[in-house]
Amino acid sequence: MGKAKVKRASTTIDMTAMCDVSFLLLTFFVLTATARQPEVMPVDTPASTTLDKLPDDNLSVITVGNKGKVFFGVKNPEVRKLTLKNMSAKYGIGFSEEDYEKFKGLDEFGVPIKNLRALLSLENDKRTEDIQPGIPVDSTEANSNELYQWVQQARLATVEFNRDQESKVKNWTDPGPMKVAIKADAEEKYSIMNLIIETLRNQKQNKFSFVTGLRQEN
Repeated sequence: MGKAKVKRASTTIDMTAMCDVSFLLLTFFVLTATARQPEVMPVDTPASTTLDKLPDDNLSVITVGNKGKVFFGVKNPEVRKLTLKNMSAKYGIGFSEEDYEKFKGLDEFGVPIKNLRALLSLENDKRTEDIQPGIPVDSTEANSNELYQWVQQARLATVEFNRDQESKVKNWTDPGPMKVAIKADAEEKYSIMNLIIETLRNQKQNKFSFVTGLRQEN
């Protein structure tokens, strides 16, 4: 006796729900993503085969280029604001609330603190490297070594921010002390690099990273 043939029905999949989810996700990422700001002072970093990545937060970066110009930046905008408040108190230079908000959006800068208000008053596209002479740095721990003070106050601001988050955010995990990275042009002279390293060591910041480009192993 022959087997009865079962009529095959065409299979259709309703993709409406999938399309809705896809567009919702796309819209979410478009609205929440922030455009990467162009570097004020691009540098040609030396190459290495190290694959370690720097954290996206809890980090400050010292950039060195163009024959010894020193720029400084803090990744966390809230820590930036706290750092500027600390520097304002230390140097006796007042900043308005508008200045603090503008500084929160400043990825990096390279001017003496006495010129910072003038820099903040400019539009973003006017804050070019040409008008920024670099942050003063020397071999002392005095106020004349402004890089020393910026790093120190950023470290203190990081501790303050982390403690505040711990008291406000449930299950907050303290990421620990602020990490420091040096991003220097491959052609920079030893003298300026030695000043920066000594500036960090003078405040017991003995662990820091160097930003490099990726070199292919032979």
